[in-house]
Amino acid sequence: MESSQVYYSLANVKYRSVLEKWRNRNLYYYQDLQEFYNFFVQPDSSVLEIGSGLGYLLESVKPEYGVGIDLSPIAVESALERFPALNFRVEDAEEFQPKTLYNYILLANTISYIQNIQQALQNIQKACHPSTRLILTFHNPLWEPVLSFATLIGQRMPLPPLNWLNLEDIENLLDLSGFEIVLHGKRLLFPKRIPLISWFFNSILAPLPLINHFCLTEYVVARPRLSVTEAQSNVRNMTCSVIVPARNEAGNIESCITRMPKLGKHTEIIFVEGHSSDNTWDEIRRVKAKYGHQYDIKAYQQTGKGKGDAVRQGFSSATGDVLIILDSDLTVRPEDLTYFFEAVASGRCEMANGCRLVYPVSSEAMPWLNRTANRFFAWLLSYLLNTKIKDSLCGTKVISRENYLKIEANRSYFGEFDPFGDFDLLFGAAKLGLKIKDIPVRYVPRTYGRSNISHFKEGLVLLKMCLYAAKKIKFI
Repeated sequence: MESSQVYYSLANVKYRSVLEKWRNRNLYYYQDLQEFYNFFVQPDSSVLEIGSGLGYLLESVKPEYGVGIDLSPIAVESALERFPALNFRVEDAEEFQPKTLYNYILLANTISYIQNIQQALQNIQKACHPSTRLILTFHNPLWEPVLSFATLIGQRMPLPPLNWLNLEDIENLLDLSGFEIVLHGKRLLFPKRIPLISWFFNSILAPLPLINHFCLTEYVVARPRLSVTEAQSNVRNMTCSVIVPARNEAGNIESCITRMPKLGKHTEIIFVEGHSSDNTWDEIRRVKAKYGHQYDIKAYQQTGKGKGDAVRQGFSSATGDVLIILDSDLTVRPEDLTYFFEAVASGRCEMANGCRLVYPVSSEAMPWLNRTANRFFAWLLSYLLNTKIKDSLCGTKVISRENYLKIEANRSYFGEFDPFGDFDLLFGAAKLGLKIKDIPVRYVPRTYGRSNISHFKEGLVLLKMCLYAAKKIKFI
């Protein structure tokens, strides 16, 4: 059939040794692909690979349940023999009718070989639940002459005519098929292994702005688009927990309650008091007694130290579907939490980041030096996360409980590096391929007490955190 010409034309290859020869000849490139997919795919997940070839990539992500489909009977037979714990079968993505939903669907350069990409993506969409991540890689079109020359001199396997797609092509095809892009990037500047040279080009030069534009491998992480009906239903039916770390904020506690909007089906407010020198703890207990019949209020005294510890303690006690961090200084208005909740509950994003730089901000609320530092860190974080963030230092962050638990389970990758409690959410969300969006807030000066933040000292801590994250995300 006509569609049998998609992917690699391996059906006519007589011997598996030929397949292995080409893989071994470009092993450095294939190992880099495996490293990339291992970064995003969480172990023990359900994984579908389209165009699974010899099965090495699917095996490398350590799925709990792994399925690979490929048009080449020779490749499928070889993969089944080599990795008997996985499921491989001969099947065409253009005719694929899935009966199972998967956490991850992988297309490692496969999209360049499919004749009817839109049909294949529409079939793949049927294998997705709302949290599924579609991860695909494709060759940067700038490399077309280089790769053609590599084929000519016997350094690359001869291939059928390819779809040389750019990002705009991919984005359009995904959109037509019910997907939206979460993040996009490039990697691998030098696809051959030469000691020191390969490391320098790919670990040091490739991640740098401008130079990154010339990398060979482009990648996209996408997710299924939620319908309007599903989004509206989630906003009505999801519950919410608002975590309020509080240290020396006695004068703001009652306003945290009285100004709190109703969020979803049920709103839970969790105070975590952090060794205050004023009467914050007594005020929390008074407010709980006074308003407990109107609001679901929980109160805890912090067992550790620092805002990050308080946030994690509050999250561990939360029962809501959506988790919100609200700083008790109320410089971010509680009334604006409605926009955060609706953004996450509706699925328009999976992590909401407060942005104070849309509306006018007084110099009293944010001095010029703080604003300059904020813009610098916003640029740095946007670069590290491959996601545009305009305000890096707003403490208001929102994420679903389901995704927070995934970040918590995966926290060992970054370690306990965040004393603030919201940056490991950003980095964790980026590693999971979650969609992050800025939510504009009206930022006002505090009306009680003084800031608990030492801006210069904590700016250095944040810079150290960013450098650490750069090694774990970009320069790896």
